[in-house]
Amino acid sequence: MTEERPEPGGTELREGSGNGGVSRRSFMQTLGISAGASALAVAQESASATATEGGVSIVGPEPVAIELRVNGEAKRLMVDPATTLLEALRSELGMIGTKEICDRGACGGCSVLMDDRLTSACMTLALDAEGSEITTVEGLEKDGKLDPVQTEFIRHDAMQCGYCTPGLVIASRALLNENPKPTLEEIKEGLAGNLCRCGTYTNVFNAVLDASGQKPIQDEGGQP
Repeated sequence: MTEERPEPGGTELREGSGNGGVSRRSFMQTLGISAGASALAVAQESASATATEGGVSIVGPEPVAIELRVNGEAKRLMVDPATTLLEALRSELGMIGTKEICDRGACGGCSVLMDDRLTSACMTLALDAEGSEITTVEGLEKDGKLDPVQTEFIRHDAMQCGYCTPGLVIASRALLNENPKPTLEEIKEGLAGNLCRCGTYTNVFNAVLDASGQKPIQDEGGQP
């Protein structure tokens, strides 16, 4: 009978537990239990540190109740802790004017105002928006009257497919709130984070200029 020998430098794992050897099964069980216990200890230590040292409440993984102020109204809802503001607005509150396009904060389609600051809703957790005043494109209309930016977007036909339009309108309003009379270059810089794949930028710039009480630019044919 040929004697089984361990590989050089290795540890012999016997299938049985006799003769003082370590069985493969008991070795794997011990390894799994040890790893699980270590992970649990680290998680408990981390959670304890967060709660005691940082003074931060730990929520989840179950849905939690939050209240968002959207367009001047308080909205109560239950959300998963990982829910973004974009998901809460669209799926929970029906504010579908806020668009999901890149979902990476790179296109501006999900732009909202949060405490009057331009914010990417796809990069903001709904929980982090509690206590802030959120304005979506639906909230720009007041008493049945469109915001001047909305009016000029329509007049200058500053849209084609229209998918990026709500984000551009919100970004334009944020710009005019900070700078009521922006130059063309300031408008281009202020809207640089909003992408329009249809290429209606000239009409968008004219809409913002008109909304700020300034003369629109002209194209090569002399048309504003």
